[in-house]
Amino acid sequence: MDFQTSIKTCLTEKYARFQGRASRSEYWWFFLAVVIGGIVTSLIWWPLNLVFTLAVIVPMVAAGARRLQDTGRPGWYIVIPAALSLLMGFFTPAMPDPDAMMGSDPTAQMENMDAMMGNMGGMAFFAVLGLIQLVVSLVFLWWLTRPSDPAPNAYGPPPAA
Repeated sequence: MDFQTSIKTCLTEKYARFQGRASRSEYWWFFLAVVIGGIVTSLIWWPLNLVFTLAVIVPMVAAGARRLQDTGRPGWYIVIPAALSLLMGFFTPAMPDPDAMMGSDPTAQMENMDAMMGNMGGMAFFAVLGLIQLVVSLVFLWWLTRPSDPAPNAYGPPPAA
C-alpha cells in the first residue's frame, strides 16, 4: 500500500473501523501523514492544529487497533499508551516561581523552597510514570513493526498489502 492509498483508506473507508487488520504499510504511511499534518498545522496556527488532531485521532487509534490485531494482539491495547499520556498530563509537577526565588524577600524565598520540597514526591511519581511510559512505548513500537500473521487469525484474513 502506498502513501496516498493509506491516507484514503484510513480517512474514508475505515475512518472508525476497529475490526479487521491493517498492514504495516497502511499503518505507518498513515502515521507519517498524521505527523506531517500535525507539524504543518502547528506551524500555521494552533487552533488549526487542534482541529486537525481532533479530526485524525479516531482514525489513528482505529488504524493502530487494526495493526495490533494484524499481529495477533487485541486491538484495545492501543489505549494503554494514550491513557499513560493522559495520566502524565494530570500529574505534571508545577514549575517553581523564578521571581520568588530571585526576589529580595527572604520569606518569599523560603516559602517557594518549601513548596518545591513539598512537590518532590510529585516529581518522583512523574519520573516513575515517565519511565513506565518509555518502556510501554518501546514495547508498542516493537509490536507495531512486527510482520503480519501470514494466516487468518481471530481478527480476520491477512490484509492485501
